[in-house]
Amino acid sequence: MKQKLNEIVSRMSLLKIWNIIVVFVSYHFSKLISYNLHVGLPISVSIEPTTSCNLRCPECPSGLRSFKRETGMLSLALFKKIIQQIHKKSTYLTFYFQGEPYLHPDFLEMVSIANAHKLFTSTSTNAHYLTTENAKKTIESGLSQLIISIDGTTQEIYEQYRIGGNLSKVIDGTKNIVHWKKKLTSKSPHIVFQFLVVRPNEHQLTDIKKLSTELGVDELRFKTAQVYDYENGHSLIPENENYARYKKGIDGKWKLKNKLENQCWRMWSSCVITWDGKIVPCCFDKDAKYSMGSVSDMSFEKIWKSIEYNSFRSKLLRSRKEIDICSNCSEGTKVWL
Repeated sequence: MKQKLNEIVSRMSLLKIWNIIVVFVSYHFSKLISYNLHVGLPISVSIEPTTSCNLRCPECPSGLRSFKRETGMLSLALFKKIIQQIHKKSTYLTFYFQGEPYLHPDFLEMVSIANAHKLFTSTSTNAHYLTTENAKKTIESGLSQLIISIDGTTQEIYEQYRIGGNLSKVIDGTKNIVHWKKKLTSKSPHIVFQFLVVRPNEHQLTDIKKLSTELGVDELRFKTAQVYDYENGHSLIPENENYARYKKGIDGKWKLKNKLENQCWRMWSSCVITWDGKIVPCCFDKDAKYSMGSVSDMSFEKIWKSIEYNSFRSKLLRSRKEIDICSNCSEGTKVWL
């Protein structure tokens, strides 16, 4: 984590630091008075390289092929246009929303461009395309953080969620990244194993810790699973409540464990841009239902500060439970990059 922090700090400028301060202050002041007074530009931006994916994971629109919006791949021209508009004040760029980023032919070129513009870059992958060639190019691109989804330590368990996946490819891909990181004497990317805890794999928590150490990854994260139809229970909800977003009520219905408060740091600090340029509030808006506008037609800053976007923030401060994409959220009140 120290290396990751150093990497973020190295990308800072006075303008970016000032932007973080004004966003932080305006968020907390808006919470205090329950009225939207938004200042600054997003600290963090997520960009979707593609909606395509090689796996069929349940609870995932890409895996289920269930999008209600158009699918496709981000054009390099549009990406460059976005970077020019955000790089001076934004700090953190995530190459992920839906889909597998490494399926985009220009993905690592986009990472290199973002890196050249002093942005901390992160992506999440199922690691099936981390060949030795791609691993070497990943290191050379300057990617700051690589999150590898690994939801099982045996093929039998892994494929119960990562349907169509091959655990051997994930392990080989991880080895390739670790090898080239050492070979090129690079401090980045910060390699993260992300373990989505579900009922089929929750007995492997000790095993994944051991595997992470053996492979030499930098960090292991346990992530709680989002389930769409959770009210009547679900086979993916783990029995260990420490790793579940939901709990069973006295009425027999399942509910989110966390209280849905009328606040959300993400609405002040970050946004998501779909492959075709639509700006949506956060990663819970899978189908871009709440599109605030498109950077294909308008400037990023104009959309970010628009009446429509600020009205959405104001509605959230009044009654967040009325916004459907918030109904399954467990992270909106956390202050993070």
